[in-house]
Amino acid sequence: MTIIRTTLTALLATSFVMPAMADEKEELLKLKNAIASERQELLKLKNTTINLIDVFVQEGILDKNKAQKLVKAAESKAADEASKQIALEVANDKADAAKAGETDAKSGKSPKTVHVAYVPEFVKEEIRQQVRAELKEDVVKDVKADAKAEKWGVPGALPEWVNNIKISGDLRLRAVEDFFGADNSLENNQFYDYLSINKEGGHNAAQIKNEEFLNTTEDRVRLRERLRLAIDAQITDNLKAGVRLATSNIRGPVSNNQTLGNTGQAWDFVLDRAFLQYDFVDQKGNDWFSLYGGRTANPWVSTDLVYDRDLSFEGFSGTFRAHFNQNDPNVKAYRAPSPTARLGINTGLQTPNSVFATVGVFPIQEVNFSTTDKWMFGGQLGADWLVHGDSRLKIATAYYDYENINARPNTNNSFTYDWTAPQYIQKGNSLVPINYNDRFNTRCTDTQSRYGQGCLYGLASEFKIFNATAIYDFAGFESTHVMFTADYARNLGYNAARIEREFHGRLLNDNKEKTQAFQVRLDVGRPETVRLNDWNTFFAYRYVERDAVLDAFTDAVFHGGGTNAKGWVIGGNYGLAKNTWLNFRWFSTDNIDGPPLVIDTAVLDLSARF
Repeated sequence: MTIIRTTLTALLATSFVMPAMADEKEELLKLKNAIASERQELLKLKNTTINLIDVFVQEGILDKNKAQKLVKAAESKAADEASKQIALEVANDKADAAKAGETDAKSGKSPKTVHVAYVPEFVKEEIRQQVRAELKEDVVKDVKADAKAEKWGVPGALPEWVNNIKISGDLRLRAVEDFFGADNSLENNQFYDYLSINKEGGHNAAQIKNEEFLNTTEDRVRLRERLRLAIDAQITDNLKAGVRLATSNIRGPVSNNQTLGNTGQAWDFVLDRAFLQYDFVDQKGNDWFSLYGGRTANPWVSTDLVYDRDLSFEGFSGTFRAHFNQNDPNVKAYRAPSPTARLGINTGLQTPNSVFATVGVFPIQEVNFSTTDKWMFGGQLGADWLVHGDSRLKIATAYYDYENINARPNTNNSFTYDWTAPQYIQKGNSLVPINYNDRFNTRCTDTQSRYGQGCLYGLASEFKIFNATAIYDFAGFESTHVMFTADYARNLGYNAARIEREFHGRLLNDNKEKTQAFQVRLDVGRPETVRLNDWNTFFAYRYVERDAVLDAFTDAVFHGGGTNAKGWVIGGNYGLAKNTWLNFRWFSTDNIDGPPLVIDTAVLDLSARF
């Protein structure tokens, strides 16, 4: 209303000098120029309002007829309120004048009466437009509030719970080819498929089905597909339930891929996640802690050096945070990308400028006829610092303690420690026989395995893993980020003396501690590939000794999955359309210990999210 008051004041002032028409004209021209200077901004506001309502109509949020009625109602309301405001100001001016007259009468002075003899038409029009423009902003806010509160575009017949459910998913088509080195085919260079041997009950039993050895010599091409469908339900402001269905995840915890070529048989579509999540957020929007229960996503800041990106965790966990520098405008403006936006890196759900602690307890295997189950207990401490702008530094140290995960030898003809055999392995970890053929054991005979071989294998080492991860995401080139990641892991549970004592003479050729792993990686490009022409690329070098981490849970693509591998990876993503992108990766790897095993792998993915 500032301009209105200015206008009226100027008009009143000109009435004192009505005889001097030249002066009046000059003042009115100045006034007109002042109003014209703001006309562009007023028209911009008007167009914004109209365009906003048009967008509501185009998106189906608002019916076209209702939109026209709203515009007419808004204009009518603006004009009515403008008239009332002008009338109120005129009444106030008269009251002020009357009061001034009374004061002058008491003092014996002549009252200063103000007369507006003439108001030009263009000034009246400018006043009307100004009032309408100033009120229109309030009308737009009201329209937005009404649209949100009344849920325009959503049929009123739908129950309330429908509005609290979000459905999302992704589909990935993959072509992968493994190239095996020429030296892999040397004599005695054969790698046992211990998972199949355990399943069939011995080497000979697996050989009959051609499953005793891993393929390390014949190049192969596979076409694969992954489909995931997630349903998230907001139960209360702080409590959420989530369910995710995915293609085959029954036989391996680190892959949701379905290999094409099963003679047209139907695929497995399984429950991959099912969890409850509670988030405590204060009135200032600070999320102090989050609790998870069920089959959940990876709660740790980590890379696929330790945990494959498709691995889900079963159990309970919680992350607790303490915030600092929350008044920093960079924190309020920062939009964190998806925790798994970078393929193979999990940056976690922590918020910038916080220190955090995550704890979790996860059952690995429930054992019949035993009170000793397999468990994983974990804890992680870290800090998440928004250094400058969108540049972010995250560091974390973790300790993962696996209980009852290692093998224990059976006495002859005993079933006592069969449960210590792992339900799933890839390759690389040191294995020892729980049952073996010594010509006296009737549970492991020549029909099952050859003399000196085992019929059931388990992990030689205990696993108590220390893991340190550092991620620095530098955002100094506008939309192009440069991110450096360093990850280190060491298994503190390897005990050569215990292994020798419990499995003396049982097929462990090299009882030496090989328990360290590290990875360095450089990413350049956009943090996420969500639009056409979005891109990023990365290069990584990885070194994983055989008992550094559990081979069952580490990356399923690098070196064909598992540990005892070193090599590099190069790859990148390119956006083909909204939420549609290509990913290409090339892996070049070799064994660290034992006979040569060279594997080069090319992976091409076409992915879409919805």
